[in-house]
Amino acid sequence: MMKSDILIIIPHYNNLKGLEKSLASISNIEPVDVLIIDDGSNEENKPDCKELKNKYKNINSLYCLINDKNRGIEYVLNDGLKYALKHDYKYIARLDCGDICCPERFRIQKEFLDKNPEIYLVGSYVEIVDTKGNTLFIYKPPIIHDEIRKKMCINNVFIHPSVMFRKEVIEEVGFYPLNYKYAEDYAFFYKIVKNLKVANINKVLLKYEVNPTGISLSKRKIQLKSRIKVILDFCDFSWIKAYSLIRNSIMFIVPYPIILGIKRILLDRTE
Repeated sequence: MMKSDILIIIPHYNNLKGLEKSLASISNIEPVDVLIIDDGSNEENKPDCKELKNKYKNINSLYCLINDKNRGIEYVLNDGLKYALKHDYKYIARLDCGDICCPERFRIQKEFLDKNPEIYLVGSYVEIVDTKGNTLFIYKPPIIHDEIRKKMCINNVFIHPSVMFRKEVIEEVGFYPLNYKYAEDYAFFYKIVKNLKVANINKVLLKYEVNPTGISLSKRKIQLKSRIKVILDFCDFSWIKAYSLIRNSIMFIVPYPIILGIKRILLDRTE
């Protein structure tokens, strides 16, 4: 089977049900290759690559990298980027276990990048759902580069598993940084935004599952500290930086389910 232009990187850790849910959502409208990287799952939860290849014929080619130890998602993602460079993929896309691609996602994103050679990374609108698949709200980020760059000072504009980018991004800005724990995607995307043009497609191309109890309090505090470090290191807009630092400091004391509820109310009012 011929190699696709697109490699989808899927990190995995003890979530076979979510992995299969995501694999089943990948359509064959645009042929794609998939790289699953297991980050030290328990023996009973390690993916069986041969079995998955036989089951998901919708995928052009499926590969697995299995790690014996859990190292952290930033290391896994960098392994994926190194694999993409080694095998000379034109485009790299992301997907997380449990998230669902809309049928034409990869065709739409590939065509967008093909038609807009000045754009190096593209995301999309995202349907945010709970663990039962119920819609919470539609996330609609800014779509043009200048607006994205300003908004990045406040928070990460891109939903991580919604993006596709050119391999040249890695050659230009490098890999996911290791010194922003639980916010490595924010730092990585900010490096891209500051050096290359980016965009979002104003169409829902992904269903993104959120679990209000999914991140522990200790991890959330580490993540918020990392987000503040990203803002301090990358934001060029002084007044926006000041607002953002205050905003993220307040989030230290507000429980995540409340933040999620506020987002839902505010976004519902803008529909």
